[in-house]
Formats: sequence, C-alpha cells, structure tokens
Amino acid sequence: MDRLWAAWRLKYVTEDKSAPGDCPFCGLETEDPQADKARYVLYRSEHSVALLNRFPYTNGHVLVLPFEHCDALDGLDPALAADLHETLMITVKALRTCYQPDGLNLGMNMGSAAGAGIANHLHYHAVPRWSGDTNFMPVVGEAKVLPETLEMTWEKLRKTFGDLER
Repeated sequence: MDRLWAAWRLKYVTEDKSAPGDCPFCGLETEDPQADKARYVLYRSEHSVALLNRFPYTNGHVLVLPFEHCDALDGLDPALAADLHETLMITVKALRTCYQPDGLNLGMNMGSAAGAGIANHLHYHAVPRWSGDTNFMPVVGEAKVLPETLEMTWEKLRKTFGDLER
C-alpha cells in the first residue's frame, strides 16, 4: 500500500478540539466586519455561513455550515438543510467564478470515525481542483505550496460573493 504523508496538517490534527462549549463554528450568526475578516467569513444566509478553511488543501478551500450546532445532517430541520444546501450551491458558483477550477471536491465527514476534525458541528468542504494540482511537494518536501495567503483568498472570494448577491 502506498502512503501519502501530509505533515503540513499536523498542527490541525493535533489541536484539542474537544473542549466543551468551545466550538470554532458557533457564534458566526452576527455580522461584524472586523470579526468576519479575522474568521474569514465569506457569506451568510439566514441559517448558514461560508468561510475559508484555516488549514486549506488548496486556495479557495471553503467550509459551509449551519449556524445551528448539530453533528448530523439528518438531525437538521428540513428548512435549515435546504438553506445549507443553497449556501453550498452559492459557494460552488463563487468558486467557479473566482478561480475557474477544472473541478471541485464537495464533501462532509460526519463523525470523528469518518475523519471529521470538528465532529460536533457538521460542515461541508468545497475544494477547488485543477488538473495536475497534486504534486510532489507535500510528499517529498513536506510542504504544501499555496500561491496566495488566506487574506488574499478571503479578499478575492468575499468580493465574488458580494458580486453574486447583486
């Protein structure tokens, strides 16, 4: 069996995310320009939010989640689930508009056994992909090459989301 090593994610994997009442995804309901920039919030709907992943696989790696603290998709009220999926669709449109990727990975790891790093608050990952974007650097150089900073990504995507709302 071949193994792919991703040492660049070690900090994320080893962080203690189990502290009760310390969910990094809770408290995003209220718009606050300073806090939104610090937390990389891109878009809000009535019941959900899109924000950048602080530990991205690629530039433009966005998380989409409900405001409601819930650990399972089938635990959401149907109206909240519909709002969440509408936000996911808007996120896909923003990523396609802003980055013109060759494809997108969309997924959710529900539960820690499924690989969820933050298992107690469900969230989707939307990851833009380009042909040939997986290269030797993470494996050989133990480094992930991202051509822009999170701040640059946030500025570009925030503007794109804003343009889509008009």
